[in-house]
Amino acid sequence: MADLQLRGINKSFGSVKVIHDIDLDIANGEFVVFVGPSGCGKSTLLRTISGLEEPSSGQVLIGGEDVTDFDPSERGVAMVFQSYALYPHMTVEQNLGFGLRMGGMPREQVAERAMEAARILELTDLLERKPRQLSGGQRQRVAIGRAIVRQPKAFLFDEPLSNLDAELRVQMRIEIAKLHQQLGATMVYVTHDQVEAMTLADRIVVLRAGRVEQQGSPIELYDNPDNKFVAGFIGSPRMNFLDGTVMAINGTEMKVSLDAFDAPDLVVHRRGSGGQVGQRISVGIRPEHFADAAAGGPTLTAKAQVVEQLGGVSFVYAVGNDDQTKVTIQQKGHSRIADGALLSVGMEPGSLLAFDEEGLRI
Repeated sequence: MADLQLRGINKSFGSVKVIHDIDLDIANGEFVVFVGPSGCGKSTLLRTISGLEEPSSGQVLIGGEDVTDFDPSERGVAMVFQSYALYPHMTVEQNLGFGLRMGGMPREQVAERAMEAARILELTDLLERKPRQLSGGQRQRVAIGRAIVRQPKAFLFDEPLSNLDAELRVQMRIEIAKLHQQLGATMVYVTHDQVEAMTLADRIVVLRAGRVEQQGSPIELYDNPDNKFVAGFIGSPRMNFLDGTVMAINGTEMKVSLDAFDAPDLVVHRRGSGGQVGQRISVGIRPEHFADAAAGGPTLTAKAQVVEQLGGVSFVYAVGNDDQTKVTIQQKGHSRIADGALLSVGMEPGSLLAFDEEGLRI
């Protein structure tokens, strides 16, 4: 296994620049997830690491060696794509060993590596089957097995679970996490699904328009986003943003009046020294950070529009006094709120975040 470094990576397609001067260090054995909306450059960046795309400028280093001008086959990485790309006329065992056989590896060694990959991925009972006889999850495991047999310096995953249904996605997330624990391998994983990012990553790199917005552990990004974009992208359901005005400042605390909600005595802690009296801001609060109004602390009054009962939790989709500003409120268990009813909910003071009009954290 090996560490990866990106130094000043830029990528343009004609006059369109899609990657902007990215520097990134990925430690040996680390699981890093590139996440962001469609078109943010995450797959292009991964393909640049693999050698499938050539950077317009900058360097790619793998294990300390500059591989920028190396062909993909010379870089010692293995890539798993969204498409399984299995050979339909071959068995699982033949698919696992095909790349090694084409590379001239002795038959006995190919069989040994294929069996080891099958053991790791629990495919030993399926070795004689052909792809049409496998489920989607099994096919993806075979695709991952083809990467394992190469014994690469790093594994690169490009949205490998996108073709699976919800249940299989959960199962395969667990399988990939277990694989990382077993192999201790360097892994770089691309997804637009922030749930995958939160559950798999040692470190998340959030991309927007070809730039790194923020990077850190999943919990760090969840608790301390640098800006409104990261705050809204990390967490499901997404964070609520409620417009308001700073009415007073006392040390690290700002008293805020919300435009569309009754929230008397609302106090938001400042991250630093930002914020001014009269400044327009957005107050961010996650759906799960609402509490029982009887618990004390600041409260918010809204009008319920739709209530989703999911068993263990409920989601109340409500609006403010203007009947337009929306807020999502998560409640434990079964909600007793009727559609159209007014509700008053508490807010956990330490969970409120403030953002200025440019979206930066205050």
